[in-house]
Amino acid sequence: MQITTVGELEELLGSPMPRAVTKERDTLCHTDREWLALSPFVLVATSDAAGNCDVSPKGDPPGFTHVVDERTIAIPERPGNRRADGFHNILSNPHVGLIFLVPGRRETLRINGRARLLTDAPWFDALVVEGHRPALALVVDIDTIFFHCQKAFMRSKLWKPETWTPEALPTHANLVKSVQETPETVEELEVYYADANYGRRLYT
Repeated sequence: MQITTVGELEELLGSPMPRAVTKERDTLCHTDREWLALSPFVLVATSDAAGNCDVSPKGDPPGFTHVVDERTIAIPERPGNRRADGFHNILSNPHVGLIFLVPGRRETLRINGRARLLTDAPWFDALVVEGHRPALALVVDIDTIFFHCQKAFMRSKLWKPETWTPEALPTHANLVKSVQETPETVEELEVYYADANYGRRLYT
């Protein structure tokens, strides 16, 4: 049976605990700032004006997210594949959802707000990493902030190395070759994506 109404959904799932309802805030507190200072990774969810969605990972040294003030944060953009799917979405629909991770911690910090793209601001110098000053930053005006519970990470055992099986999947070069036509051979792609080679282009 397909759920089609809010009433059906609430009847199935029940009502949230009061603590789950009241945990939303609209300004950064000290603990939020501590979390951001230790987080090296964020997922950025966007959608365009028609509702087509995208989620993009962003990563940098811990603390890469700059706190502008208690209602505003900025995420620097680093060199990538230049698709900029999320940025295209933001130009037509500024609403974003962010999930910040701290390795080893099972909670996540969630921030929802409205985003804009800036190419310069007085605090851009604070975004420099390995001599790289970002060409732009994703600035988010915060609507809601809250910590999400641990259950998803407990169920998935995400941070338990004994459950990791990365070798069960093909190498990245083989993944690329299996889903798209490329002029490069697998061997050439293996060289291109090797850490020693690929890692040199993280900030250039």
